[in-house]
Amino acid sequence: MSVDFEQHRTELFAAAYRMLGSRADADDVLQEAWLRWQRVDHDTVAQPRAYLFRLVSRLAIDQLRKVRARRETYIGPWLPEPLLTGPDSDLELAESVSMALLVVLESLDPAERVAFVLHGAFGFEHAEIADLLGRTERATRQLVYRARKHLESRRPRHRAAPDEHRALTERFLSAAANGDLTLLTHLLAPDVVFRADANGTSETPREPLRGRSTVTAYLCSVTWAWPPTLTPRFAEINGAPTAILHKANSTWAVLSLDLTPHNQIQAIHLILNPAKLTNLP
Repeated sequence: MSVDFEQHRTELFAAAYRMLGSRADADDVLQEAWLRWQRVDHDTVAQPRAYLFRLVSRLAIDQLRKVRARRETYIGPWLPEPLLTGPDSDLELAESVSMALLVVLESLDPAERVAFVLHGAFGFEHAEIADLLGRTERATRQLVYRARKHLESRRPRHRAAPDEHRALTERFLSAAANGDLTLLTHLLAPDVVFRADANGTSETPREPLRGRSTVTAYLCSVTWAWPPTLTPRFAEINGAPTAILHKANSTWAVLSLDLTPHNQIQAIHLILNPAKLTNLP
């Protein structure tokens, strides 16, 4: 019955998005999963939710492998597609779709990523994941352990209050647009990382920029690139207050910041690729 699929569609999409970091790829996986579900004798499926998660997980692993091949020709850094969440999202949800986490998840191998998402975000036991992925329970424990250790060493731990996050984003936007070296130096952490995802549609660095002096120098050198009529609008995206930057009547970019416990900027994520901005209002 397709009703089983619709009952679980929201969490299946949430799982696919965490596994893939792309709304478009998650939608493709869900569409293929739905088509395959239509060909199944549903009377033989004792646990539809587990069956559907197995289907989505295996499709996501296949999609991750295809995506990695495509990204070899991607121009510049790749960032996850922004996902509108909402002001009422709980902390656990916000953390599990945060831009910071999704960026680090990109460095995992497909099976590690899927196992980590199923265990950490959806509470599947190791034995269940082993069954979903067609692996032994011991192998699955190793996947989750390796993923967790990798993430702990690279994932930012601080989450600022929404009003502080927004205020700092506004100050950063002002400093970047005006080339204010003094303010940028004050706002940025010493080991700040700047990533701009444009896929060749804008003149942006082809590799992440690292370090306060490097990032401030770059931002001060490209003040001409900031549209003079740029208008920021704030929304909760990937669980944090994020600036959607409008130029005239179109969306120009999305700016997402990761902050340190001292409310300095740890990472700057600037998404300019128009293909990733189509689902934003």
